[in-house]
Amino acid sequence: RSLCRGTKMSDSEDAAPAMKRTRVYYGSLEEKERERLGADTLRGSDAVKAGIEAGNINISSGETMDMEERVSERQQEALAAFERRRRARQIMVSTDDAEVKAGLRALGEPITLFGEGPADRRERLRSVLSVVGPDALKKSRRDEERAKRSQDECQQTWYHEGSAHLKDALSHTSTHSPFILNYQTFSLIMIKMHKSLRNLNNFCSQIGDDRPISFCHFSPDSKMLATASWSGLCKLWSVPDCSLIRTLRGHNTNVGSIVFRPQAGVSLDQSDVSLASCATDGSVKLWNLESDEPVADIEGHSERVSRVSWHPSGRFLGTTSYDNSWRLWDLEVQEEILHQEGHSKGVHDIHFHPDGSLAATGGLDAFGRVWDLRTGRCVVFLEGHLKEIYSVHFSPNGYHIATGSGDNTCKVWELRNRKCLYTVPAHQNLVSAVRFQPTDGHFLLTGAYDNTAKVWSHPGWTPLKTLAGHEGKVMGVDVSPDGKLIATSSYDRTFKLWLTE
Repeated sequence: RSLCRGTKMSDSEDAAPAMKRTRVYYGSLEEKERERLGADTLRGSDAVKAGIEAGNINISSGETMDMEERVSERQQEALAAFERRRRARQIMVSTDDAEVKAGLRALGEPITLFGEGPADRRERLRSVLSVVGPDALKKSRRDEERAKRSQDECQQTWYHEGSAHLKDALSHTSTHSPFILNYQTFSLIMIKMHKSLRNLNNFCSQIGDDRPISFCHFSPDSKMLATASWSGLCKLWSVPDCSLIRTLRGHNTNVGSIVFRPQAGVSLDQSDVSLASCATDGSVKLWNLESDEPVADIEGHSERVSRVSWHPSGRFLGTTSYDNSWRLWDLEVQEEILHQEGHSKGVHDIHFHPDGSLAATGGLDAFGRVWDLRTGRCVVFLEGHLKEIYSVHFSPNGYHIATGSGDNTCKVWELRNRKCLYTVPAHQNLVSAVRFQPTDGHFLLTGAYDNTAKVWSHPGWTPLKTLAGHEGKVMGVDVSPDGKLIATSSYDRTFKLWLTE
């Protein structure tokens, strides 16, 4: 067997493989290649035609799309964005957030976006400047300054050069101007009045009660003085001899104030209501000049009534209470017509405007309020004192009001612009009372718990005289309607009259 297998293998090995005969070309193959390509093209075109005829290939009507232009636009946008980012990196932007906001406002952009922080806002300004140019902000600021300058020039007063005739006319009017004469007369009057006030001296001192004298008030004819005491008694004194006329008995607790009705003793009868008083038990009583007993009681306040004040018409009476309210009473119809709540704490003092249209109140909340009696609204809010306001008073000029406070100061308010005109560092202790001169308001009188009362010029607010002599706190002050006398009442149970020599 092995011999036979060996014989077959030798037979297969002896058979030679058939060789592929190759063709050899001599010369250039260019023509042959052209022929081959031409034949391939013909075969391809024939295939395309066959596909078109069979409906398998669709050829458009000639519409073409230039891909090169789209690619170039996209490249230009990318290059522009890259250039903007490069310019933005080179632009210097302030790190102050206020300046960044001002720059955005100047460029007409919103100064802030929702959820935007200072860093984001700064980058947004940088991005805007990279588009409009870094000089746009400077240009905008120059335009704004130019517009402001032109507006100022429009508002500026300018004058034509006058002639010699105009100069003569102006000199003639100035020498014959009544205003100049009035001003000179006014200055002389003020100088004379200040000189007389510096000569104020104690004219009369009287023991008024066995308890502190809490209040004093002159009658409209300047011939009587009413005093209120913590003993519950009110007394009428003749002026200037300080003799007792009558003792008014009716209150059982400390009397806070007693005031004369306008025209009392002048045009009113002795039997008419001429005085009003109040006490710490909330009672308010009315008096005439004939009886020692009250002619009427006014009930309504539930807590201490600290002050009463008559309306200039004499028909209405204002009362302030520690129940955080003040009330206005009509005595002709004998009922309450206004119950005003506006203070957050007790209301201590009230005073009416000379024309009767306004009422000013001061309270323990350290605020003063001016109320329009025609509408009942608070029209001026007096904010500035650090402690309680114990006294308010209108000037006769109608646009100044003084307030005395527990912070030892007296403030003068300008009602025309609703601001504090001047703060008088008046005393060393709380200011209990303030009063303007009733005739012209040319001076201001203050009383305080430092045992003194002081006189201040108006305007100017310079100290003219310190009225010293009381041994206790000065609790009340008043100026006579004729402007000749000053009264002070004190914790030392006395009242004093001061007169110029």
